[in-house]
Amino acid sequence: MLLTPPPHAEASSSPNKPWSVSAAPVRAQSVALVPADEDHRIVYELGWAGDWSRDEGLHPRGGTFAFEVSPIEGWLELEVGFTVIRGDGVTEMPIDVLFKKPWRFSPKFEFMIGAGPELIHESGPDRGTFWGIASVLDFMFWPKKNVGWYVEPGYEVTFRRGAKHRGLGLAAGLLIGR
Repeated sequence: MLLTPPPHAEASSSPNKPWSVSAAPVRAQSVALVPADEDHRIVYELGWAGDWSRDEGLHPRGGTFAFEVSPIEGWLELEVGFTVIRGDGVTEMPIDVLFKKPWRFSPKFEFMIGAGPELIHESGPDRGTFWGIASVLDFMFWPKKNVGWYVEPGYEVTFRRGAKHRGLGLAAGLLIGR
C-alpha cells in the first residue's frame, strides 16, 4: 500500500490538500547470491547415516538415499529421503519429506534449513510403524559443478507406543546434481 501526494503537490503542501492511498503490487525479491540458471534441477544424495537418543543410545550403522527439487527457486526445496539404520537387533526405516529454505552463497557452497514429517517402520521385537517430525541443517559443498558432498545434522521427535521420543541424527555423503 502506498501513500501518494495529490497531483501537482509541492514539497510544502498544505495539510488541507487530500492525500490518496493506493494499492500497488509489491514484488518480494530473493537475495539471489548465485544466478538461478547455475543451480541444479534435481540433486541426489547417497551416504552414511546414524542417530543417537538418550533412550536407545548410538546407532552409527546406516545408509540414506534422497533427492531434492526446487519448486520455488531460491525459496523452497523439497527433499524426499529414505534411510535405513541398524542397531541392537532393530532396523528403522524412515521416509521423510523435508521442506527447506536454501541459501546458495557461491557455486561451491549452499546451506539449507528445513523440517517436515516422517514415517518410520521398525522391524525387530517391537516392530511397528509410527510417525515423527524431523528438522535438519544441510551443508552442501560442490568442488565440481555436478558432484559434491554434504553434511546434514538433524533433530527429530517421534511418536510411538504412546510416548514421545527425541533424537539426534547425522547424515553425510555424495551429491550428484543434474
